[in-house]
Amino acid sequence: MLLMSWRRRMKIAAGPLREGETVVLLDRKNREYTMVLKGGNKSDIRGGMVSHDELIGMEEGAVVRSSSGESFIMFRPTLAQFILNMPRGAQVIYPKDIGVILIWADIYPGATVVEGGIGSGALTMALLRAVGPEGRVISYEIRQDFARRAIANIRQYMGEPDNLTVKIKDIYMGVEEKQIDRIILDLPEPWRVVESAAESLRSGGILLGYIPTVLQVKTLLDTLKDTGNFTLVQTVEVLIRPWDAKGLSLRPAHRMVAHTGFLTVARKKNRGGNIAKNAPPRDGQCV
Repeated sequence: MLLMSWRRRMKIAAGPLREGETVVLLDRKNREYTMVLKGGNKSDIRGGMVSHDELIGMEEGAVVRSSSGESFIMFRPTLAQFILNMPRGAQVIYPKDIGVILIWADIYPGATVVEGGIGSGALTMALLRAVGPEGRVISYEIRQDFARRAIANIRQYMGEPDNLTVKIKDIYMGVEEKQIDRIILDLPEPWRVVESAAESLRSGGILLGYIPTVLQVKTLLDTLKDTGNFTLVQTVEVLIRPWDAKGLSLRPAHRMVAHTGFLTVARKKNRGGNIAKNAPPRDGQCV
C-alpha cells in the first residue's frame, strides 16, 4: 500500500472513500466495526460479508448491507474513534484526556513539542494535528516495539508525517533539544525529567505530565517546587458522564468514564532574565 504524506491525507479526508483508508461501520445499536479498505477483500461482520470493492468510491454516511442483509452506516473514523479501536502496543491516553492536554499545554500551530513516551501513538497524532505542518513533534521512546506500533498507527490514520521524529532513547537521560515550546511526559517517573526539561524549554514554555496515581503526582509536584524553575503549577483530573435520552426520559448513564490519569502542568520561569524597572527588589538585591 502506498503511503501518502499527512498533508495530502488531511486534504483528501473528505469525498469518496479510497483504498487504504480506515472506515468505521455502525450497526443499528451504534456498535462500531473498523476495517482498512483493500480491493478484493471482504470483511466478516456479525456473520455477514461486506465487500471492500463496494465501499471504495462511496461517500461517508452511506448505508451498506452485508450478505446477511444487515444494514450499517459507514464513516471515516474520527481521531477519537480511531484511537479507541486501533491496535495497541502500550496503554493509550484516552480522548477525554488528550483534548484537555492540547488546551492546558497550549499546543498551537507551529510549536515544537517533545513527547516523552510515544506509547501506541494516540497523543502523538493529536499533537501532530495541533502543531500543523509548520510545527514539529519529537518523541522519545525506549521500546522499539512500541515505536513500531505507534508509527504504524500514525501512518494508517494520517499518512506519512514529515514533521515527526521518533528517537529510540531514554528521555530520563536528558532532553537533547533546546528552546522547546512544550514538553509532554507520559512516563512512570516524570519527575526525573524535570531538571532536563527546565534546561530545554524556552522561557514561558510548558511542561505537562500525565500520570495515574496521586503518589506520582505528589512526587512530581515536590520536584517542580524544589527546582524553582516553574510556576503556575496545577493538577487536574478529567471525568466524563454521558447522558441517555429515551423518549421523554433524560438521565445520566449508569456507566461513566471516570479516572484514567492526572494532568499536572507547569510553566517555566525566566530566572536569569532582566528585572522590570517597576518590579520590587528580590530578597538580598540592592536598589
